[in-house]
Amino acid sequence: MPRIEAAHDLTVDAATAFAVSQTHGPQRLAWDPFVKHQELVGGSRPAKGVRTHTVSRHGLKMVTEYVSFREPTQVGMKMVEGPWFFANFAAGWAFAPIDHDDPTAGTRATWRYTFTTRPSWLSPIADRIGTRLLQRDIEARIAAYAAACVNPEVLASIHQTG
Repeated sequence: MPRIEAAHDLTVDAATAFAVSQTHGPQRLAWDPFVKHQELVGGSRPAKGVRTHTVSRHGLKMVTEYVSFREPTQVGMKMVEGPWFFANFAAGWAFAPIDHDDPTAGTRATWRYTFTTRPSWLSPIADRIGTRLLQRDIEARIAAYAAACVNPEVLASIHQTG
């Protein structure tokens, strides 16, 4: 099962980093280069068991479910419906202090994707292609997310919704 990862050191605390990562709707569209449309299903706020319906800028649709939600340190999601070529897909985001002795030093955000492709006989090739494409995607997303973590408009919006 391929695993894709990207990390970024942020100047904000973990609570702020976590809150920005969990924005939805217009707030999310303001910073996430992957998302064309996104909405929560089965809840008004992200939480374990809540689902998210996402349409990518490529037109791909996926429904994911939060399988873990530990504010402000960790989020895990799994695909429950998605593109035909994924047998499964999961994502995890972790937020940890850069310096455990100094929480004001910032936060390290680490994002991971794992997936398997189908049909299984094609996975040796499809996994390599998927790994390349998803690595490029996750790096662009985490860079845009890092910029959002210091964007005054994004930060104001998370404090308004709270």
